[in-house]
Amino acid sequence: MYKLVASDLDGTLLTPEHSIAPYTKQVLEQLYQQGIHFVFATGRHHVDVASIRETVGIPAYMITSNGARVHDSDDNLVFQHNVDPEIVANLINEVKHDPTVTIHLYRDNDWLLSKMDEELARYHKDSGFNAKEFDVDNPPVDNIAKIFFIRHDHDHLLKYEHQFLSQYGEKVSVAFSTPFCLEVMGNGVSKGAALEEVARRHQLNLADCIAFGDGMNDVEMLRAAGQGLVMATAQARVKATLSDKAIIGSHADEAVARYLKAHLLDNLS
Repeated sequence: MYKLVASDLDGTLLTPEHSIAPYTKQVLEQLYQQGIHFVFATGRHHVDVASIRETVGIPAYMITSNGARVHDSDDNLVFQHNVDPEIVANLINEVKHDPTVTIHLYRDNDWLLSKMDEELARYHKDSGFNAKEFDVDNPPVDNIAKIFFIRHDHDHLLKYEHQFLSQYGEKVSVAFSTPFCLEVMGNGVSKGAALEEVARRHQLNLADCIAFGDGMNDVEMLRAAGQGLVMATAQARVKATLSDKAIIGSHADEAVARYLKAHLLDNLS
């Protein structure tokens, strides 16, 4: 019996409209009533996720910025690992001359970006978490949980992935959360490492965890958990990387909640 459930948000737990559906909320409430811990494990900012957690209405840990931040159920920051300030400055200098790429920073309680993008508002309509523009010629570089780059051209971003890994090697962690979003965190940062910390704080082992995800930023978590499950709508690269993992349904059909109901909750009754 798994005692801790970890789930990614966009493309996994949330609907295609980036909201918590009523049935999913009901299942998460039932998990809590049965003494099963839940953790939100996402690339999103902790301010954003706290609002989603409030919507669900259960105490839960939050793994955010792909593992660069962990907050407990009382919103206390219990773990953080920032990107090296020099690397942040270098990455911005390397990309700022590419007008096709938007640069984003998660810093403390702020979401900063190099140019405003109204399309992003739909991802945060429930939380109301808003971005602010920053000056790429004088950027903030301290206390950066992650820096990420968005362009709707995966091949274009792949070149940057190879470039960053070649230049900085083990000084950074690099992952695609979607094919159009390339993310850079501090060395060793991942949802998998953060999940181990959350499990420890609950006096559990990773073998006691079940996890769900759909992006390359979920790979370490899905490998680390006692059981890792991949969404049917996951990136092809994720499915190829985790070919040994079972694939469940789509987030459009609330597949995570339905799996938890059938395989955890129904076994308790």
